[in-house]
Amino acid sequence: MVVSPDSARGAEVYALDREYVFHSWSAQGAITPLPIQGAEGSYFWDYEGNRYLDFSSQLVNVNIGHQHPKVISAIAEQAQRLATIAPQHANDMRGEAARRIVDLAGERHRMVFFTNGGADAVENAIRMARIHTHKHKVLSFYRSYHGNTGAAIQATGDPRRWPNEYAAQQVHFFGPYAYRSPFWSDSPEQESARALEHLEQVIIFEGPQTIGAILIESVVGTAGVLVPPPGYLEGVRALCDKYGILWIADEVMSGFGRTGAWFAWQNWSVEPDLITFAKGSNSGYIPVGGVVISGEVADTFRDKVFPGGLTYSGHPIAAASIVASIDAMKEEGIVENAASIGRDVLAPGLAELAEKHPVIGDVRGLGVFWALDLVKDRATREPLAPYGGTSAAMGQLVSECRARGLMPFTNFNRLHVVPPCTVTVDEAKAGLTILDEVFSVIDAHYEG
Repeated sequence: MVVSPDSARGAEVYALDREYVFHSWSAQGAITPLPIQGAEGSYFWDYEGNRYLDFSSQLVNVNIGHQHPKVISAIAEQAQRLATIAPQHANDMRGEAARRIVDLAGERHRMVFFTNGGADAVENAIRMARIHTHKHKVLSFYRSYHGNTGAAIQATGDPRRWPNEYAAQQVHFFGPYAYRSPFWSDSPEQESARALEHLEQVIIFEGPQTIGAILIESVVGTAGVLVPPPGYLEGVRALCDKYGILWIADEVMSGFGRTGAWFAWQNWSVEPDLITFAKGSNSGYIPVGGVVISGEVADTFRDKVFPGGLTYSGHPIAAASIVASIDAMKEEGIVENAASIGRDVLAPGLAELAEKHPVIGDVRGLGVFWALDLVKDRATREPLAPYGGTSAAMGQLVSECRARGLMPFTNFNRLHVVPPCTVTVDEAKAGLTILDEVFSVIDAHYEG
């Protein structure tokens, strides 16, 4: 990759952004966005010539890496052949993308409804579940993020929900989190059993006859990379079957190789009724998302009208990018690479960092989907930043990473280690080396 600094153009890009662009989740006067000139593979760079090893995968979506030539080529070819067409018509790439996704999801699943991204995928999955079950409530984790549209943000548990509570009929419950157990558990198995008991009590007290769906991230993403303990997803499936509730698996962040499997729920032995996807399906090269629909739910709408639609549902360029991404991931063993990097490099490497640096309280993850729970004191497990906030220590962690050429992903008191699924052994080790240097500085904030 060739990096040619262009400070003057960088200044122009920054000025344009600050003059005209309204940023998400931000007070507009308090941000200084970094102008980006280019990207390739596991790296991107700014106009000053600074390269960054992307341990954030941007928003944990660039699974296939930056500028993958097969995906870029497919986008260009499709744009030349058929740039857009209304969704009431059939287009070949939408059909091919749907077939590939259904094949990955397994025999229980039959059809795909395409959306523009993850939030409206969740929105439409909730709509399908309510209509199919004739029940209105949706249960979801407190520790979760499902998107920033009406029902999706109401289903979200994290603080971004608080100023956006306009939808109705959403109920939150506590999922398993062994390191900070709300159930006073002392083992993963006990955490699973007690979390399932809690969920069943919520179902009973809310009224099973009112609950249409349980919506959970198969592996909770932004809220902590919380890998479900043994038996938990199997228990959710059993409760859904017992009480006539649909299980919606939110795979927007965890899907398409992120955990070393095509879908995160495939790390266990059960299947959901509806699956939402977006980010990793084409690494965000074109906005796209969707809902994978089981045969039983699809049959509900064989003669009943589905009351939802989007102008760009199954947009041909977006669909072509999904086809190219899935084909490239299969041909190049990218999902298998994510699994091996996680097993052979990140798991032992992060465990070694935790042994060396007391500020790291917990390490957890799968594939290229990991989180470090950072603490002031290992005995009390006091977080390095408060829930819903940040701290000087976390701010310093980010700046120290960036100064060394590593782009991190942080949330509250956590550092998430989420490189592309294409990351090489050498790149992953280079990132761990940088983190070792950074934590040698951040350990000064440890108080235990």
